[in-house]
Amino acid sequence: MTRLTGKVAVITGGAGGIGRAAARIFTAEGAQVLLVDLNEAALQEAVQGAGSNQASYMVADTTQPEPVQQYVNTAVERYGGVDIVLANAGVEGVVSPLQNYPIDEFDKVMAVNVRGVWLALKYAIPVMRSRGGGSIVITSSTAGIRGSNGMSAYNTSKHAVIGMMRSAALECAAYGIRVNTVNPAPIETRMMRSLEEMRTTIVGGDTTVEQTKSSFARRIPLQRYGDPEEVARLMLFLASDESSFCTGGVYMVDGGTSAGTVV
Repeated sequence: MTRLTGKVAVITGGAGGIGRAAARIFTAEGAQVLLVDLNEAALQEAVQGAGSNQASYMVADTTQPEPVQQYVNTAVERYGGVDIVLANAGVEGVVSPLQNYPIDEFDKVMAVNVRGVWLALKYAIPVMRSRGGGSIVITSSTAGIRGSNGMSAYNTSKHAVIGMMRSAALECAAYGIRVNTVNPAPIETRMMRSLEEMRTTIVGGDTTVEQTKSSFARRIPLQRYGDPEEVARLMLFLASDESSFCTGGVYMVDGGTSAGTVV
């Protein structure tokens, strides 16, 4: 299928699990894709994994204005413009009670998860406007609609980008630019491996990482983690013209997590 033929997509966090899955799906659907991340070796693997000469990469710090402006300009120089921005770069921070949460770690989470998204929108919107519109998809989380113990920075950041999305959706509607969030539950990615390990260390005793993962999965009504491709397919819908009347929305991809508590 070619739902994104003629479209240019920028994917931040392109070296991670969801970013890689989106790259594979977007290029298969005809898009030209620029992947952005800090890890060059992982970016090279992601481009190879996309299996297409329609993908390339750029190493950039998404928290700083100059690199963000540069990756937007690079997409224009290589592919002619920007039609889709997948603001997907994110970090989990540490698991710690709020009163003990390290200030530098809080600042890092907010810089990547909030400032980085804001900068992506700030510099991409004018370019997208000149193309006559497009779609911005921001990766939030189930943590963006509820709280959780020990995750004050991450939860705050994921709530924040929903507010940012709603403001941007209103501002950009006149330009034909749609803005939405995708909110995953636990997904089979590096981030969840990190959270499982941190939670296991906190619990201590004979608890294993596998037991911690099983505990997380049991809280999901579908009783499993999601796959990165399951998130990317929702991103594809929102990036494509099939979602032409969708803007300002919070789209869950969470196995039923947001519906309530499993008893």
